[in-house]
Amino acid sequence: MAFNDFHMDNHWLPFTPNRQFKKDPRVFVAADGMEFTTHGGQKVIDGISSLWCVGAGHNRKPINEAIKKQLDTLDYATAFQVSNDKAFMAAEAIAAMAPGDLNKVLFCNSGSEAADTSLKVALAYHRARGEGHRNVFIGREKGYHGVGFGGMSVGGIPGNRKVFGSAFLPRVDHMRFIHDPVNHAYVHHQEPVWTEDALADLEQRILPLHDASNVAAIIVEPIAGSAGWYVPPKDYLTRLRKICDTHGILLIFDEVITGFGRLGSNFGADYFGVVPDMLNFAKCVTNGVIPLGGVICRDKLYDEMMKTSAPEHVVEFFHGYTYSGHPVACAAALATLDLYKKEQLFPRAGEMGRVLGDAFHSALKGLPNVIGIRSLGLAAAVELAPIAGSPGKRAFDIFLDCFQKGSLVRPAGDVVVIAPPFIVEKSHIDTLVNTLADSIRKHA
Repeated sequence: MAFNDFHMDNHWLPFTPNRQFKKDPRVFVAADGMEFTTHGGQKVIDGISSLWCVGAGHNRKPINEAIKKQLDTLDYATAFQVSNDKAFMAAEAIAAMAPGDLNKVLFCNSGSEAADTSLKVALAYHRARGEGHRNVFIGREKGYHGVGFGGMSVGGIPGNRKVFGSAFLPRVDHMRFIHDPVNHAYVHHQEPVWTEDALADLEQRILPLHDASNVAAIIVEPIAGSAGWYVPPKDYLTRLRKICDTHGILLIFDEVITGFGRLGSNFGADYFGVVPDMLNFAKCVTNGVIPLGGVICRDKLYDEMMKTSAPEHVVEFFHGYTYSGHPVACAAALATLDLYKKEQLFPRAGEMGRVLGDAFHSALKGLPNVIGIRSLGLAAAVELAPIAGSPGKRAFDIFLDCFQKGSLVRPAGDVVVIAPPFIVEKSHIDTLVNTLADSIRKHA
């Protein structure tokens, strides 16, 4: 397909430098398995699961057929006052995979909507139990929770705060980040052991400052994925759970990236052995083919809201989306989850994660400008020294170079991440990592 087969004047690309893109377009027209095909016919290895979404690889027939069948049966039905069979079935399947008593699923369409939904659930829950004064949220520096104003407020991305901060939620604070670049620049398939207490600031400053009795929820990513795959200190999440329990604070895990297999387990909650009060998901739940997200809530949240003395015709939780539990998206989710199970792709992701991590530390450590490497599960990141006065440019240039050589990697600030589909073979990993290594040398 040539450029003259489509026009590029009208599409405003998200999270993309549009001026640069128009000078050097990167347009996919097909995908299968581990590879994309560009408009010019070039094959490109999908080294990032298309933004963490495509766990089972592209163009999987069981998912495609489920979508076609659903379209021929029930294309769409409103989620308000009625529902559809696939929404109930998908909720049951997802709840069965979740740890502990995370049994109630609220559907939405994306990780951004999941973040805002979970914050609203927290406020409504505390109000229902007579503690409506709990309206402070705590996130974490460099945390990413989507692009809604709630998610951006609890998130800790400087770019968001710079442009949109004037409209953020007012009662929000942030814990310190979870990276120690001096003592733990290199992390390989294990949680770093810190000598200092990474949660001391939360206990000694933030909670006393706001009074813990005013805090509704703390929201974190088990692993800080969008920032560049930063692994928490050992026992960090276990201690955070205990702190929340001590003060009656809800704990929200944003598992849009870590959910559904990336760590070799159902969820990051399973990997770290911690059950949150809410778990946000999206991305891999449908293999990326149709938007679907949601929040899995512990029974106690739902039960508390059902205790209302209002008449039965009154809505208990005033929230939802036009496409909540969309039947086609839920059919895609059911087929996707079944495919993961049949092909044992979650354990495979864990196994291939070690291969990827070994390759990263072996091939990239010691290269020019490499100041850190982090690997855990089927994702690995290399951190690069920034170019003075041009933060992010080195990683972006490396991304462009890798793309031209047939490998799709992800630049995140001065970090480059590889997080391939779970079907990845060692030959793919070798190609991706060697291409990245060559590009790092080229841009030294």
